[in-house]
Amino acid sequence: MAQSPPPVRRGRGRRPADEVRREVLRAAGELLLAEGMAGFTVEKVAALAGASRVTLHKWWPSRGALALEGYFSVVGPTLAFPDTGDIAADLTTQVRAFVHLMRDTPAGRVMPELIGQAQTDPELSAVYRERYSAPRRALAVEALERAGERGQLRPGVDPEVVVDQLWGACYHRLLIPDQPLTEEFAEALVANLLTGIARPRSAGSQC
Repeated sequence: MAQSPPPVRRGRGRRPADEVRREVLRAAGELLLAEGMAGFTVEKVAALAGASRVTLHKWWPSRGALALEGYFSVVGPTLAFPDTGDIAADLTTQVRAFVHLMRDTPAGRVMPELIGQAQTDPELSAVYRERYSAPRRALAVEALERAGERGQLRPGVDPEVVVDQLWGACYHRLLIPDQPLTEEFAEALVANLLTGIARPRSAGSQC
């Protein structure tokens, strides 16, 4: 398990709010990945960031909401969506990056905890949709729409459904690990989706 981050040493003077917020999110993300939700508290984050608990409670409605925003502040750069002009390559790169994050880093242990807590924490559930899942979905939808404009996808493809097919499959294996998350799985997801799985029927074949 990763070690918890060291506390921030505060100098004299009042820090700008933006700086405090960045330090809080950094501390929250690193603490969450190190200790999971079981060891995550507002008090620990405040101490690590050199901020007051009152400030944290003012900015975040719940412990879970702070945890999720801290989580994304740490993992967000890893999940940047590429735009090379080749939708097959871009989807494969992005899904592989997601699989690597969930399989090979503490983020893969923490995400199921956040999803589980979101079922009983309305504030966390709202933040999950507004600041994590919805923005990430929008990036993928925009990439697919650009690919459609380039003529790389057939007319009528619903980008929202494609997102569910690709990342929904990854979340399924993350939450119900009957089968492993692997790079080969990521590549097969994209290949199957883009090429289709049904054999073309020969002329005169019967239904």
